Amino acid sequence: ACLVPICSLYGAAVTTVEGVGSIKTRIHPVQERLAKCHGTQCGFCSPGMVMSIYTLLRNHPEPTPEQITKALGGNLCRCTGYRPIVESGKTFCVESTVCELKGSGKCCMDQEDGSLVNRWGKMCTKLYDEDEFQPLDPSQEPIFPPELIRMAEDPNKRRLTFQGERTTWITPATLNDLLELKANFPKAPLVMGNTELGPSIKFKNEFHPVFISPLGLPELHFVNTTDDGVTIGAGYSLAQLNDALHFIVSEQPKEKTKTYRALLKNLRTLAGAQIRNMATLGGHVVSRPHFSDLNPILAAGNAAINLISKGKRPSFNQSQLFSYLQWHFVFGLRMAQRQENAFAIVNAGMSVKFEDGTNTIKELQMFYGSVGPTTVSASQTCKQLIGRQWDDQMLSDACRWVLNEIYIPPAAEGGMVEYRRTLIISLLFKFYLKVRRGLNQMDPQKFPDIPEKFMSALEDFPIETPQGIQMVQCVDPHQPPQDPVGHPVMHQSAIKHTTGEAVYIDDMPCIDQELFLAPVTSTRAHAKIISIDISEALALPGVVDVITAEDVPGDNNYQGEIFYAQNEVICVGQIVGAVAADTYAHAREAAKKVKIAYEDIEPRIITIEQALEHNSFLFDEKKIEQGNVEQAFKYVDQIIEGEVHVEGQEHFYMETSSILALPKEEDKEMVLHLGTQYPTRVQEYVAAALNVPRNRIACRMKRTGGAFGGKVAKPAVLGAVSAVAANKTGRPIRFILERGDDMLITAGRHPLLGKYKIGFMNNGVIKAADVEYYVNGGSVCVIFYLHKDLSYKSDNFCLCEISLCFASTQVVEACKTNLPSNTAFRGFGFPQGTVVVEAYITAVASQCNLPPEEVKEINMYKRISKTAFKQTFNPEPLRRCWKECLEKSSFYTRKLAAEEFNKKNYWKKRGLAIVPMKFCIGIPTAYYNQAAALVHIYLDGSVLVTHGGCELGQGLYTKMIQVRSVSVFSNIEEYACYIQLNSFFLRNAITLNAQVNCKTCDFRKAKMQGSEGNKKNPKGKWVDWISKAFEESISLSATGYFKGYQTNMDWEKGEGNAYPYYVYGAACSEVEVDCLTGAHKLLRTDIFMDAAFSINPALDIGQVEGAFIQGMGFYTIEELKYSPEGVLYSRSPDDYKIPTVTEIPEEFYVTLVRSQNPIAIYSSKGLGEAGMFLGSSVLFAIHDAVAAARRERGLAKTFVLSSPATPEMVRVTCVDRFTDMIPRDDPSTFTPWSIRVS
Repeated sequence: ACLVPICSLYGAAVTTVEGVGSIKTRIHPVQERLAKCHGTQCGFCSPGMVMSIYTLLRNHPEPTPEQITKALGGNLCRCTGYRPIVESGKTFCVESTVCELKGSGKCCMDQEDGSLVNRWGKMCTKLYDEDEFQPLDPSQEPIFPPELIRMAEDPNKRRLTFQGERTTWITPATLNDLLELKANFPKAPLVMGNTELGPSIKFKNEFHPVFISPLGLPELHFVNTTDDGVTIGAGYSLAQLNDALHFIVSEQPKEKTKTYRALLKNLRTLAGAQIRNMATLGGHVVSRPHFSDLNPILAAGNAAINLISKGKRPSFNQSQLFSYLQWHFVFGLRMAQRQENAFAIVNAGMSVKFEDGTNTIKELQMFYGSVGPTTVSASQTCKQLIGRQWDDQMLSDACRWVLNEIYIPPAAEGGMVEYRRTLIISLLFKFYLKVRRGLNQMDPQKFPDIPEKFMSALEDFPIETPQGIQMVQCVDPHQPPQDPVGHPVMHQSAIKHTTGEAVYIDDMPCIDQELFLAPVTSTRAHAKIISIDISEALALPGVVDVITAEDVPGDNNYQGEIFYAQNEVICVGQIVGAVAADTYAHAREAAKKVKIAYEDIEPRIITIEQALEHNSFLFDEKKIEQGNVEQAFKYVDQIIEGEVHVEGQEHFYMETSSILALPKEEDKEMVLHLGTQYPTRVQEYVAAALNVPRNRIACRMKRTGGAFGGKVAKPAVLGAVSAVAANKTGRPIRFILERGDDMLITAGRHPLLGKYKIGFMNNGVIKAADVEYYVNGGSVCVIFYLHKDLSYKSDNFCLCEISLCFASTQVVEACKTNLPSNTAFRGFGFPQGTVVVEAYITAVASQCNLPPEEVKEINMYKRISKTAFKQTFNPEPLRRCWKECLEKSSFYTRKLAAEEFNKKNYWKKRGLAIVPMKFCIGIPTAYYNQAAALVHIYLDGSVLVTHGGCELGQGLYTKMIQVRSVSVFSNIEEYACYIQLNSFFLRNAITLNAQVNCKTCDFRKAKMQGSEGNKKNPKGKWVDWISKAFEESISLSATGYFKGYQTNMDWEKGEGNAYPYYVYGAACSEVEVDCLTGAHKLLRTDIFMDAAFSINPALDIGQVEGAFIQGMGFYTIEELKYSPEGVLYSRSPDDYKIPTVTEIPEEFYVTLVRSQNPIAIYSSKGLGEAGMFLGSSVLFAIHDAVAAARRERGLAKTFVLSSPATPEMVRVTCVDRFTDMIPRDDPSTFTPWSIRVS
C-alpha cells in the first residue's frame, strides 16, 4: 500500500484478509457475519471492512456500537450504503441493538391495524438468522510471533539498510545514529507513518534517493506528564496520542485539560482510524502546515516543539503541551466537506486568558488553518483586543479586524473564497459563544449567559451509530421449502468477497511476457497536436513500445469515439498515447517523458453557458408538448421563472477500469478480461480498431468492483486502446487505471441546467409548465438516457429539453463542450431532471404560502392517467407509497417538532421533506430489451447457465440461481453461473435475464418430466430424473430467448409506450443544519419502495439503500471542480468526497411495498436505480431548514438551492450579519480557481 512501505515491515507480523479466514480452511466470524448480514455487494471493499472490524475485535472483543462506527470511519463503500456493514459489526456487541421507541420497548415501525402494508400480508424485519453465526472465540486468534518480540527487545540492535534500484532505506538503531544519518543526508525525509510522503510519491511524482525511518526509537515514543503539562514523543501515532490524552483527561482536573480536550475533539474526525494508527504527531505537525487540524490548537495552547541535531546539546525532540488553570479557555474548531476523513475547509485554534475574576482580555491567540500556506496567526487583531471586555462590541471589532488581517486572494487555490472568509468569522463567533458560556458557568452572577436560542451553536454534530429497520413481506408459509424465491438469500459470492478470494481483473495471475500499459493524456482542452516526441520515453529501462494513433490497424475514430487522439485534442484527459513496459512503474515513468507540443484552438468551451453562447450542441432539439401552454399562462394567478444548476457526479466505483488483453497466435484472435456492463460494445469497438471480424474477439466478464453506469461505454474505448497495444507488441497487456486517471478519462454524470416557467393558481394547482434542460455532454456523444418522468400531472406542458437522449421520453441534444464525454450513471438522468421539477414545485409552494408536501399532493397523479407522451399507467402504487411514507414516518408530528425546535434555536435549524417518485424502467427501443440464455444439465444434477447479464454487485447471479432452482427442482448450491457476452446493455438485466432463464429451465423441466422413465417415478429425485433422461437420449441442454418488452416512441407524434413499467416510491428525510458553517446532519430517512414481489428482499433492500446513499452524496457533498481551462481538479479521495459511515441517516427505515407487476418474472421489479433520486429528499430537507433560517432573518421566501447543497452553498444561502461583513471582489478583476460547468 502507498502508506506502508515494505521496508517498514521488518520485524512486523502481517495478517491479511486471507490470513483471517479462507474458504479453503475456515472462515472467520467477521467474514461470515459481514456476508450473511448482506454487507457486501460488489465485494471490492469487503476485505477492508473485514480487516477494520477484525482489528477492532483483536483489541476489544466486546466492542460498543460507537467503537464499530469509529473503526469503519476510514473505509469507503459505494454499493451498500454502509448500514448492513455496521449491523454486521454490531452483532459482536454485548448490549442490545434492537430499536426501542423512546425507551418504551415498542418498535417505532410496529404495524397498526388498517395499515395499507398489511393488506398484502405480514411484514418481516429480519434479513438473516443470528443463530447461524459461529461464535467469536478470541483464544483461537494467532498470537504475535515470539521471535519478533525477542527481535524487538534485542539490546544490540544495529542499523538496518535496504538498497534498491534507485533508493536506499535506512532504519537507525539509536537516536545518535539517527542524528548522524540526518547530518549526512540532510534532504532525506524521515518516514514514520508515511501518510504524507507516500501519497506525494505516488501522486505528485516526488523522488527521494534516501529514506530515513526512525521507527521504534524509544526516545520518540513516550508520554511524560508533569504539573506544568505533558511531553509527547514525536513518534507517537495519532491513535496513541488520542489514548494518552484520554487517560490524562480522566486523571486530571477539568481546568487543567482544556487544550487536551480541544485536541481530542479534532482527533475524533481527523482522517480515519487507519490513518490515525499510522500518522505520527511529529509528522503531522511538520507535513501539514496549512490545513492541519492540530497545529492551530497546539499553537493556541502554547505548545513547544523541542528539536535536536548533531553537534548540539540534546534537549527534547518532542512536543510539549502546557496546561493552564481557571480564567483560561482553549478551543479547536473546524469545518470540512464531510464530517470525518476530510481535510478542513477552514479550521482554527483559539485561546483567551482573562484577568482573574473578570472578562477583561489578558492574552488572546487566534490561529487559522487552510487560509494560507501555513497556520496563520491573527496576531495584530489579538494585540488590539488586549484589555477589552468580552462582549458583543469586542466581537464586532474582532470580526472586522481579523478579516482585514487574514486575506484570502479571490483566485486562491482551493476556491470557496467567500465561504472561507465567512468561516473565519463564523468560527470566531462560535469561540466567542463558547467562552461566554464558560464565563457564565464560572460566575453566573457576574457574567450573563448566552441567549437560549444560541445554545445549539456551541456544539458540533455528534457522530451516532446508525440504526434502523428493514421491512419486507414475509415468505408465504405455504411455500415449498425447496423454493428459495422471496427469501433473503445471501449474495452468491459474499463469502468469497469477505475472504478476499473473489477474483477481479488485477487479481488474475501475471502471464508470461505480460506488459503494463500507462496512458499519455492531453493537458489541453482544445488544441492542435504539433508533434509527439517519444524518444526519451523509449530510452528508459523496461519500456517496450509507445503506442499512438499511427499504430491503429483499423478505425481510430469509430462511431465518434476516438481511441488515440490524432492531429487534435478535444479535452483534457483525452488519450494521446500509451506506454507499454515490463512493470507499471516503468510504464508510468515513461509516460511522463512523452513530449507533446500543442497549439491552442479557439473556442475552448467548458461550461453550458459557453456552449449556448457558441451554439455548440451534439444533437438537434426534441420537444414534447401537451395542451396549449402559452394560452394557459394567460389564465393563471401567478407565474414564476427560475433556473436550477445540478452539477455532475463521479462514479467512484471501488475497482477502477481494468483490462487484461491477451493476443492469440491464430487468426488475429484476442481475449479480453475486463469489468464492464456492456461486453458487446467492447467486442464491437475492439474489432473495429483491429480491423478483424467480431467473432475473433472474446470478452470475459465474471464480476466487477462496482460500475453504476460508468462501465457501460468507456470500457469499449479503453478496451480498444489496450487491444491495439497488445496487437502491436504481440504480448499480453494489463491496463489498470489509477484512480486519478480513471476520474480524468472516464468522466461521469452529466451536469445539468434546468430553466423553468411555471403558471399556477393561488391554491397551488399548476396549470402550465415550460421547462428547458441543458446538459453538459462533453466532447463526444456516448450512449446515455435522460429519463425524466413525473409524479405530477400537468394538462399544459412544454418540455424543450436539450439533453443527451431522453427527457420524459424525448431524444434530445446535449451541449458540446471541451470536457471528457460524460456518460451513463445510475438513474439515467432521472436524478438530474426530476430534481428540477421538485425545485419548482417547492418554489410554487413558497409563493402560495403552502407546505411543499401539500402542493405535491395537489398536483400528483390520482387515478389511471396518461403521461405527457400519452402512455397509460395506474398511479395507485405511487399513492400508496406516498401515504404510507407520510403515516409511518410520522411526518406531520415530526414537522411540528421541527418547527418548535426552529423557534428555540437561531443558529441551527431542522428541516423535513418528502418526495414522491415515478421511475421509468427500461429503454424505449424494443431491441435493447431482448435476452437469451443457454442451460446445461449435467449427469450429477448440477446446472450451468450462460446468460446475458453482468454481475456488478447487484446480485444478478444470486437471483438467477433462486429462479432456476425453482424451475428445475434442484438445490440452490448445485448451480454454477458462467457469464459470456450480453447482447445489449440492459438496465433491467435482472428482470429480463430471469424471465428468459426461467422459461428455459421450465422448458427443460417439462422435458425431464416427459421422459417415459420419469413418468413412472413422478416423485423421484432430481439426479435420478437426469440419469433416466440421459439414458433415453433426451437433450440435457436448452436455449431460451426473450424478445423483450415491446417499447416504442414516435417522436413525430410525441407519443408511445416508452416503458414496460414504472417503479414507484417515496422518501422522507429530516436534517439539522448549522447555519454558521453550512454543515448538516441527516437525522432520519424513511423509504417506501414499490417492489411488487421481491425475489430476494435482502438484495433489493441493499440496492435501495445503496442507491439512496449514493444519491444523497450526489445532492449534498460530492462536488467536481474544474479549472477555467477545463482541467478536472477532483481526481482523488482527497479532493472528491463520497459519503462515509458518518453521513448515513442516524435512523434509517426502508420498507418494500407489495404490488403487482404481471409482465415481469414473479411479478418483480428492477430496483437498482430508482432509489438514487430519493436521495433528493435530503436536498429538500436542507432547503426546508435553510428556508426556516431565512424566514427568521426576514429574507426572500423563495430561493433556489442548487445541487449539490454543499456546506458552502448552504452557508452562503443562510445570509446573516457575518456573510454581510465579508469583502467581495469584482469578478472582472480575477480568474477564479474553479468554475461551475452546469
